[in-house]
Amino acid sequence: MASSADHPQTAAERLIAGTISATWLLWLVGGLYIAGPVIGWLLAALVFSEIYLGRKNVAAVPGAVWLWMAAMTAMLLILWVGHANFSLGAGQTIKSTIGWAKGWALIALFPLAGAVLDIRFAVIVRAVCRLGMWSLFLLPIFLAAPYIGLPETLWVSPLKIVGGPGPEYFATILYTIEPGAGTPRWQFFAPWSPAAGMVALVYIFIAAQEKSLPWRTVGIAGFLGVALLSQSRLALVALLAIAPFVWAMARLDRAWIWWLAAPAVLLVGLFGTELLAFIEQLASDFSAARADSSRVRAALARIALDRWENEAFWFGHGIVENGPHLVEYMPIGSHHSWYGLLFVKGLLGAVALAVPMVVTLVLLGWRARHGEVQRAGLAMILVLSLYSFGENLEILAYLFWPGLVVIGKALAATSGEPARD
Repeated sequence: MASSADHPQTAAERLIAGTISATWLLWLVGGLYIAGPVIGWLLAALVFSEIYLGRKNVAAVPGAVWLWMAAMTAMLLILWVGHANFSLGAGQTIKSTIGWAKGWALIALFPLAGAVLDIRFAVIVRAVCRLGMWSLFLLPIFLAAPYIGLPETLWVSPLKIVGGPGPEYFATILYTIEPGAGTPRWQFFAPWSPAAGMVALVYIFIAAQEKSLPWRTVGIAGFLGVALLSQSRLALVALLAIAPFVWAMARLDRAWIWWLAAPAVLLVGLFGTELLAFIEQLASDFSAARADSSRVRAALARIALDRWENEAFWFGHGIVENGPHLVEYMPIGSHHSWYGLLFVKGLLGAVALAVPMVVTLVLLGWRARHGEVQRAGLAMILVLSLYSFGENLEILAYLFWPGLVVIGKALAATSGEPARD
């Protein structure tokens, strides 16, 4: 009897589906931060072994994936130059190189695996829906935790000995209490709440491609609950912006889309001033929703830009530094990939991320009408693009890596079924 289309068959499929399905278990033991890089480098080893054995042709790797690999390699070279410029020493350079291998490198390795290895999209989608189902079952426990006296943090895993950005990456946290408001907030298996919103968006757009209605429903419902309870402002904005954009791009070759767009463009022209004022008011309300957080983010940005421009324009400072008391000693450039890159890796580091991201966005935007994989890939790169202005992507790559695999598959895909109306 033929195997189910969503049943893992190859080693890569089993590795990916098994890791996604084990997310909550890995969170419980504090192993998520370790699992992401391990999976990324194991998949890379599979890619190189397949090419070495002649089962895959290196010429089949898409140009955009080569661009990602070159850009992330450039990140490492820029990092070394930054360390040399500030005489940070061999020990710090080795430590930062390991950090690159657990962060920026993954942003190239996972798309490479998705483009080269035999990984069926249906396997990834079904694994994500299963994880959404378990998330839906666990949501009541997280909701009840602050009201029935359960502790905020159950424990911090001894696995933190391997090293990482902080103990929150290895902690099993049920909820946190919002400073000032005194209300509970949930981060689920992410290190903080906005990161949970980001990962939930990645999984929502993947689950939306499930062909089985029951699985699609539980998958979307589970991660929609995670996104809402994370109380991430950016998650809600991104969800409302990305979904219609991907829908429209998938039907760009339909005449009726242009007929719909024409009156919309006319209205923008007629009421452009009022629309701009409305958007400015929304942005102001967005910042005012968490005024303290917005103040700290703005101060971190100013410090990062000032020190980048005056101290390390081309190659950056090489390492992250904590800010002053004004920003609650948070790392300079945190909460923003571009400010963080400018401070740590200078202008060249920011260009190294911008170029492959823009190229991928254009390619997948054009190909979105070709099939479900391309549409999902477009949604993934849009999520990363939007969240690059609110998070440091490399720090969270260990969580959103399934989206990177989908981007690789989308870049390698040729054509598929046309977008359904």
